[in-house]
Amino acid sequence: MRAILLRMFAEYQPLIQAAAARVYDVARCSALDYAVQASQALDNRVWLKREDQQSVFSYKLRGAYNLIATLDDAQRRNGVIAASAGNHAQGVALAAARMNISATIVMPKTAPEIKVNAVRRLQARVALHGNTYDEARLHAEQLAADEGRTFIPPYDHPLVIAGQATVGVELLQQCEQQAHCIFVPVGGGGLIAGIALHVKAHSPDTLIIGVEHDGAASMYRALQAGTRVALNHVDIFADGAAVRQAGEETFRICRELVDEVLTVNVDEICAAVKDIYEDTRSIPEPAGALALTGLKQYVQREQLRDKRLVAIVSGANVNFDRLRHIAELSALGEQREALLCTTIAERPGSFRTLCHDLGARQITEFNYRYCDSEVARIFVGVQLRHGIREKDQLLANLRDKGYQVTDLSNDEVAKMHIRYMVGGHAPALSDELLYRFEFPERSGALLHFLTQLSSRWNISLFHYRNHGAAYGRVLMGIQVPPQLTGEFQQFLDGLGIKYSEETNNPAYRLFLS
Repeated sequence: MRAILLRMFAEYQPLIQAAAARVYDVARCSALDYAVQASQALDNRVWLKREDQQSVFSYKLRGAYNLIATLDDAQRRNGVIAASAGNHAQGVALAAARMNISATIVMPKTAPEIKVNAVRRLQARVALHGNTYDEARLHAEQLAADEGRTFIPPYDHPLVIAGQATVGVELLQQCEQQAHCIFVPVGGGGLIAGIALHVKAHSPDTLIIGVEHDGAASMYRALQAGTRVALNHVDIFADGAAVRQAGEETFRICRELVDEVLTVNVDEICAAVKDIYEDTRSIPEPAGALALTGLKQYVQREQLRDKRLVAIVSGANVNFDRLRHIAELSALGEQREALLCTTIAERPGSFRTLCHDLGARQITEFNYRYCDSEVARIFVGVQLRHGIREKDQLLANLRDKGYQVTDLSNDEVAKMHIRYMVGGHAPALSDELLYRFEFPERSGALLHFLTQLSSRWNISLFHYRNHGAAYGRVLMGIQVPPQLTGEFQQFLDGLGIKYSEETNNPAYRLFLS
């Protein structure tokens, strides 16, 4: 085994040294930032290697430039081509532009718009093909053969691996003391292979731990099987690391040098995106947060304390409109929110009783629509301070009080769809008025609002979502017989909060009334 490692190190160290003298034509030495909040929360010393600070917001330009810089004159005249979901594409486009080389980038149709536009701004020709990286790669290889262009692989090439290894070179220079573990996001394996080659040669006791999204765990599966495995399905949530099969060369290196590969789920990744934002005020893409996600999981599993840990923040090319989805799931990923379904009696005052029975907790969401005259089904989000233990206790307390309650916190359909679709037409309902209310947001504010509403009026529609803003916003349907409208108006005026009637709102008329 030792002989194999020595040969591997001897093979790659000259390539890495050459790359370290070359890649800074386009790359910068990214910061190694101490993550104060993550360190305190995890009771360890955590550093973030900020590859999101590169000009293309990803480490990928290192390997791309290192390979393209070695092309001969004929290859440069014919141009280059690459397949990528986005980050490698930008690296190739930037490297080609710096060298005045024609570049074509084949990107899957599912590639984030921010990445597609970034490639076009770098003057590369973009061809959208297929729905996955692998489909795009096959098309790019065919175009390379047809047009005589040089194919620039995203990870499975010694010069690409050596370029990515410069991240590891910087790390060892920046760490004042030896790190216990370095956590690296894994897609095809170029980054982790490069880092492992350099770090294990100079700091063999440092653990190199890869992290993959469990919906695209090609390297994890390969290491488990002892051979490369082609996945039947690739989830592209972490599109920057969504690869059907690990590279041949990267697998050879990882099998010898990587200590472990962890898998993490979507909710956990979203929680790590939030963690990075809170420590750095930068927003990584999901693949860029993989390493910290795995770090958190590993700390909990191994019960680590006061260790020096490094996570690679590999990229920050995320579409702005994805942020709302990431934010929604981050609370679930950190076990800071529970989504519950329960039933209550369809009578005045039952809402207030439920809020009281939920205890002194922040209500994050409340969805309800009148169904029949006996039972109401409620979809409710509740803030948690103590994770699963608190949620289990809350469920037990509610059941002790006679509630039929279902935990939907891990139900993908509930999280992705049902929470926004609670409702529908209520043909048997009469005398419904629709109002929007705004009240100052603070702990207990919703319960106070419902207490003010008292038990005089039956609530027939209710939607509330806490967004961390200064004001809570509620859409509410209330049954008010015509002879009581004057009394109801006096009640509204006495609430002392902002409201507006929406009974004639066209969306309400079309979909809910």
